[in-house]
Amino acid sequence: MGRAEERQARQRGARRAVRGRPSGGGKPKRTGIRRFFTWKKLLGTFFGLILLGMGAFVVLYLVIDIPEGNAAAKRQSNVYKYSDGTILARDGKVNREIVDLDKVPEGVQKTFVAAENKSFYKDQGVDFKGTARGVLNTLTGKGKQGGSTITQQYVKNYYLTQDQTVSRKLKELVISLKVDREKSKDDILAGYINTSYYGRDAYGIQAAAQAYYGVDAKKLDVEQGAYLAALLQAPSQYDWQAATQTGKKLVKARWNYVLDNMVEEGWLDSGKREAMKFPVPEDPKALPGREGQIGYLVDEAKREVLRNSGLSEAEFAAGGYTITLNIDPKKQKQLEKAVDKKLNDKLDRKKNKADARVQAGAASVDPKTGKVLAMYGGENYVKHYTNNATRRDYQSASTFKPLILAAALENGATTQDGKPITASTVYDGTSGRPVKGSEVGFAPPNEDHVDYGPVTVQKAMNKSINSVFAQMGVDVGMPKVMEMAGKLGMDVKGLPAVPAQTLGSMGASPLEMAGVYATLDNHGKKVTPALVASIEHKDRTVDLPDPIGDQVVKRGTADALTSVLTGVVDDGTGHAVRNSVQDVAGKTGTSDDNKSAWFTGYTPKLVTSVGLFGEGAPGTPEQNKQVSMKGAGGLPRVDGGSFPAEIWAAYTFDAMGAPSEFDLDTRMGAAIAPPPEPTPKDSKEPSSTPSKPEKDPSSKPPTQSPSSEPPTQSPSSKPPTQSPSSKPPTDEPDPTHTIEIPEDPDDRGPSRD
Repeated sequence: MGRAEERQARQRGARRAVRGRPSGGGKPKRTGIRRFFTWKKLLGTFFGLILLGMGAFVVLYLVIDIPEGNAAAKRQSNVYKYSDGTILARDGKVNREIVDLDKVPEGVQKTFVAAENKSFYKDQGVDFKGTARGVLNTLTGKGKQGGSTITQQYVKNYYLTQDQTVSRKLKELVISLKVDREKSKDDILAGYINTSYYGRDAYGIQAAAQAYYGVDAKKLDVEQGAYLAALLQAPSQYDWQAATQTGKKLVKARWNYVLDNMVEEGWLDSGKREAMKFPVPEDPKALPGREGQIGYLVDEAKREVLRNSGLSEAEFAAGGYTITLNIDPKKQKQLEKAVDKKLNDKLDRKKNKADARVQAGAASVDPKTGKVLAMYGGENYVKHYTNNATRRDYQSASTFKPLILAAALENGATTQDGKPITASTVYDGTSGRPVKGSEVGFAPPNEDHVDYGPVTVQKAMNKSINSVFAQMGVDVGMPKVMEMAGKLGMDVKGLPAVPAQTLGSMGASPLEMAGVYATLDNHGKKVTPALVASIEHKDRTVDLPDPIGDQVVKRGTADALTSVLTGVVDDGTGHAVRNSVQDVAGKTGTSDDNKSAWFTGYTPKLVTSVGLFGEGAPGTPEQNKQVSMKGAGGLPRVDGGSFPAEIWAAYTFDAMGAPSEFDLDTRMGAAIAPPPEPTPKDSKEPSSTPSKPEKDPSSKPPTQSPSSEPPTQSPSSKPPTQSPSSKPPTDEPDPTHTIEIPEDPDDRGPSRD
């Protein structure tokens, strides 16, 4: 090779070097970011991190020891106070009795393993995957994460806290591994079932067995054990006596899940499993110191705290909280006194079967603040555990009728012939008249089957005429009526929008109805009754929602309803609460076969709902069933204008303070000027033709207080909420409660609810 050729070769090699390629034809060199990320380097980094994590875990394992058990030592009492700061109750005594595992039947032991951790007898005490998922969710703010083993839950309950933090989860992991090595599986299982919280203030399986089935743990059977094991997932939600329909479905599904897992693991014979029936728990028993109204107030305060505060049951049960209620102790005593004087003192529950069936509930709310100032849950918490002020299993009856008119006014609804619906609109009040314009047949009778003929809406409200409001509901549109009920605070989720709902066939509680009417009293701004005023703890701040919400209906709509409802008191079924110096609005209600009776009424400063409920007496075949109150207190029937109205008047006129007047922004209703009675000319089209407009509509209406007479003894009559006399088509959705045509006994009084 000549010099020229050697020179050219060297130049070619240089150019290759510049481009990053070796002159000898080897692999090209990596440049830029590729020099730092190679498969070897990535794998090396990955395994390095694993080794680093393992090393860190080893350090944690060496550093973290099993601590002394601290759950019992740190547990504190919760203190409940009245609004004036006086002590209502304490719940500091932990209801727990530790039992050895050999005192718990083996089948019952297996129910907890089947419910929470099927691999318990085989694992090393931890679920690495579940723990990693929980740590990741905590870091990313996705909330709490389950998946812990029985050992981990025991460690959390007995050695640590309920805090959802990364450090606590890592400690739980390490301690669980050590506990699993140092303790037997039986010891760990015993610790778990003895430290867990089961609801009803029961800690541990022995207390739970007594609270739910009235037996010692050693006498539990597998069905009962499966329920207690299922209960641990959500004690309040799954408590059968307090659960919603959804809660009952969920706990039954969980119960079945537990038993099916036992069969799968070979711990239960499939034939025995098929024969098992769900073991309905006993009614809860009152704790010492919960006599009278105290137990009702404390229980409802607990529920409200858990519903509104964001605290878990375990966090709240750990104690250290001061819960101040809105209950005014003076008004509370006044309400109790009114119920005793106007009802309990007139009943002989021991000798009279009808008297023994009557249960009373009441709630009183400040419409401007939403505070629950007084609540009556029943004769005695120790004798009757269910809170009658918050129960929702009885029909709201005719107290629902104002909501139909509210929907009409809010939506500018018209009658079948296009006339606007107001207090002056004339309807046909004929009993049993089939509604017009509905695909669902409905023809409800009036109380005592009275035919009123053409009547104004005002008079129909005063006399609680079923046929008028059934037609009005169809005119407005039942979906809009149900929507209005929801806006005002009733729970209408899942209920069918059918004409039968106009009779108040849905369930409601006195506390719920007090909130509905308080929203009307508050000129349409939503009022959600609040029993709890504040929650204090030395280590944290707990915020509660504002009881006063947004404007859910127009002020004109709310004020028009108030004006109309003064007519019920002045010239209708609520005349027992008339007062010559105080403005009063309200509505009576009585349900099918006299199973419930209501009066919900208000002044500008106070809203109170009183409900009486027919419930089968303890020790009788009809125990806990809904029954008629006919004959109670010596009355042919108990209607809304009798005991409920009398209780309302006795309490309200004692508790309200100085008389006050409604400030109404409306031009219709009895508080302004009663509409004229229909003329014979009106009767041609009574179902929809409105009456003549009120005189001088341009003038500002005066705000008058109802002027008549002091409260008088109410009549003994029954205002109905009955069913149609004709069956609807077969494709009609069934209403939530059965509506029946009322009986027509000769002893019924003249007034109608």
